[in-house]
Amino acid sequence: MRFTWWKIASIILLVYAVVGGFLLPVPEKPLLGETIRNLYFHVCMWFAMMILYTSSVNHAIKYLRKGDLQNDNKSSTYAAIGSFLGILGYSTGAIWATYTWADPNYPAYASLGSIMREPKLIGAAIALLIYAAYFILRGSISDMDQRARVAAVYNIFAFAMLFPSIWIIPRLRPSLHPGQEGNPALNFNDIDARMRMVFYPAVLGWTLLGFWIANLRIRYNILIEKKMEKP
Repeated sequence: MRFTWWKIASIILLVYAVVGGFLLPVPEKPLLGETIRNLYFHVCMWFAMMILYTSSVNHAIKYLRKGDLQNDNKSSTYAAIGSFLGILGYSTGAIWATYTWADPNYPAYASLGSIMREPKLIGAAIALLIYAAYFILRGSISDMDQRARVAAVYNIFAFAMLFPSIWIIPRLRPSLHPGQEGNPALNFNDIDARMRMVFYPAVLGWTLLGFWIANLRIRYNILIEKKMEKP
């Protein structure tokens, strides 16, 4: 039971986040309206992505120190699941923007084009492309040890580029996102107590789900390796 409690917690938290996210009251914002509920998905997925990327680079450093391929397995898997959550977060953010920032005087495709030029969306796209290059690099090297070493070094570079592309450079440009002009993208003035009751459990729930999926993938990779080692 001690090994499965966090999986049960993930299910409970996500059920609560989804049900509460759609049914519990939210602040009445003239621009956002009911779309503010997307905060429980878009932003929380990005928080989970950052935590998984942090775990990924941590295991990359462990591999460079100890040379254990299991650390490489964990590093690449956490990066993959983090990227998956990042794509979901990017997609939900882009859809959210079309309902809140789109100009009703222009066709939908024209409004979407202007939204996609929003600095924070561009920075997020750059970050995801950097990690996409990580997986392309891994796939181009056949030797396991060399692949693990090169991928671990690149992972550190990718994680270092994550902060300028998402948190620093976009804040230097005019933006419709919270966090313009150097202010925090999310502070206590952005959401009231009612939303915090769902927001923080949602962050934890999405994060636990990400680690759950990653651990299943890690175990699958171990089984494949053992199968390949058999004569």
